[in-house]
Amino acid sequence: MDTQPLYDLAPIARIMLLGVVIALGPLAWVWLRNRDAAPAQRLRVLTLVTLFLTFDLVLFGAFTRLTDSGLGCPDWPGCYGSVSPVGAKESIAAAQAAMPTGPVTFSKAWIEMIHRYLATGVGVLILVLAAVSWVERRRLTVSFWWPMVTLVWVCLQGAFGALTVTMKLFPAIVTLHLLGGMALLALLRAQSVAYELSAPDSVGRIGVPALARRVLVGVVALIWIQIALGGWVSTNYAVLACSDFPTCQGSWWPDMDFAHGFTLWRELGMTQAGFGLPFAALTAIHYVHRLSAYLVFAGMGWLAWLLWSTPQTRRIAKGLLLLAAWQFASGLTNVVLDWPLLAALAHIAGAAALVILTTSALMSTRSADQTSAASALNLSRSTP
Repeated sequence: MDTQPLYDLAPIARIMLLGVVIALGPLAWVWLRNRDAAPAQRLRVLTLVTLFLTFDLVLFGAFTRLTDSGLGCPDWPGCYGSVSPVGAKESIAAAQAAMPTGPVTFSKAWIEMIHRYLATGVGVLILVLAAVSWVERRRLTVSFWWPMVTLVWVCLQGAFGALTVTMKLFPAIVTLHLLGGMALLALLRAQSVAYELSAPDSVGRIGVPALARRVLVGVVALIWIQIALGGWVSTNYAVLACSDFPTCQGSWWPDMDFAHGFTLWRELGMTQAGFGLPFAALTAIHYVHRLSAYLVFAGMGWLAWLLWSTPQTRRIAKGLLLLAAWQFASGLTNVVLDWPLLAALAHIAGAAALVILTTSALMSTRSADQTSAASALNLSRSTP
């Protein structure tokens, strides 16, 4: 029996064309709504639209994984060498008949391919952002390197997407793919804020107390670590290792196997030696994420308190408190209700929203000490 090659580039041109077709809708909307605007304004709107669609793509990628559809098409970039499951119906039917409870079904194949179509569309939008920024670089106050770096990053993200399939949901690769999607959100939000700050009516970056700025940087670092730990929980299917709260398996310190749980380079459900992953390893993966969450919530609360005193940053503080409550509620729901799909998606959406919010906060604020120093320097230059 012939096996399907992992990489079959035959349908790549048609999939790329489909990505162009998907991108034409947002591009036409941005052009029609902003045809009389300056290039910077059009690019800002296009960046925001791309950010919105990337957020949707991250959620749909999570939906693909949570419905076990990641191997619905076991090759890349097409489905059994076809551009869609329609052309692969005989191969899909044969795979499903050979393994009725396996990873390949018609519905899973469609979910996987829709994710790839959406990813291709987002890639085309980012390519347009990079191309237009390069052409208009002399008329823009925002560096064209932002979209260039984003374009390189989305190409790397596509490579990780391919490896996710061809390496059979290897946990480290899947986690890196999730982090790559979050990083793409951060890059796009940073660009949109840069355009906002360069607008003629912008008041510039907001000065905040030096302590608040340092805490903000620390909280951002903690959030990224927490997202990595959460991705490791999800990709190892360790959510249900603790089904009670606040204890785990009725204990404040359950039996845990950190060595096997945090061995990064291994196959799904296996130890590095090729044996089945012990349940204590899954417990360690889950409980470390939970303990880390307490630290993140404490940091977010402290940061919100520091930012609340400044009227210009109070909206950021409110967003932090709202998202902290959202993440706690959705995370708790996953534990006590046996990981329902809606709660899992809500938890990932909250993490993505936190990345966007904190990136915006980093880009739009600076230490009050820096603000005072900059003002003093400008004053000295203007004084004869």
